[in-house]
Amino acid sequence: MSRSSGEASDAEAGSADRAAVEPLAALVAVLAVGAALGLYTVVLDDATPDRERPGAETVLDRVERTATVGGIVDPDRLRDAAPFRYPTTVTVEADGTTWRVESGENAPGRAAVEAADAVAVAERPVTVRVGPGRNVRGTLRVVVRR
Repeated sequence: MSRSSGEASDAEAGSADRAAVEPLAALVAVLAVGAALGLYTVVLDDATPDRERPGAETVLDRVERTATVGGIVDPDRLRDAAPFRYPTTVTVEADGTTWRVESGENAPGRAAVEAADAVAVAERPVTVRVGPGRNVRGTLRVVVRR
């Protein structure tokens, strides 16, 4: 076979088509990569521990377990649950009386205990011993600062 000067050679003809990709295939590839990155970001965010709020619920469970005798919280036993890992304030409110235990140098103060936006707050209703043979409903609250 002979070539005439008017015909394009195979090297020149292939160079225009060499790096071309169908537009639809490129769009699908970009969408797939974007979806994969988005999914990765969501999964990674869910997998990281919540560093903003220490385990107030865990501390509350520990305090309740320690201070409870026969299903009734004895405020005199609150100190037995200390020390805590983070500065913590434990309060029991019942029948107009408040018992408080603070643990740590920077334990949350009275304003932080009453504020809803404190670092970490957990509370639950409990039965509290207020005197010999006298039990009333009250609230056990734990505030933890990190």
